[in-house]
Amino acid sequence: MASRMPKKSWLILVIVIIAVGAIVGIALSRNSSSPSEVTLPMITWNETALSAFAGTPVVLNFWSIDCSWCRYQLPFLEDIAQQAEGEIKIIAINMVDSAVRIQTFFGDYEPTMLLALDQNGEAFVEYSLAYNNTRGAIPFTLFVNSQGGVKYIKIGAFQSEAELKDTLNVVLGTAIP
Repeated sequence: MASRMPKKSWLILVIVIIAVGAIVGIALSRNSSSPSEVTLPMITWNETALSAFAGTPVVLNFWSIDCSWCRYQLPFLEDIAQQAEGEIKIIAINMVDSAVRIQTFFGDYEPTMLLALDQNGEAFVEYSLAYNNTRGAIPFTLFVNSQGGVKYIKIGAFQSEAELKDTLNVVLGTAIP
């Protein structure tokens, strides 16, 4: 007699199948635009396509408030945004939280880095698929050169501001004091 799966196992299997189906559906529904043509609502700036930053190196960082490693490295990204004085754009893209929750998180502080929303996770899925973040891990950081090419990806947090500065120097040739 064949053994039967417990109800809990069936439920987990169904949830996994639905989740995989949703991810595949989003991936298949993507249009043919390159990731640099994604348009995201901005919290600290006007909504814009990432291609609007052509000619300027950009660091894209996907994060959420509930991710402790994301919160750990946010000060490093903010310090770089302040020190770069516009020579590099740092865009922190939150893919989970609402604009209100993000504004509450920052309180009265107005970050120099740009804050964007990926409310439906579409940009995160697109970038994750395109740049081998197969597990959908965050923080997920992409270094884009001034020509719009992704030159380096980092899955996980930077352990220090020095590590982030070194990466910027090596990958984008940008010396931040």
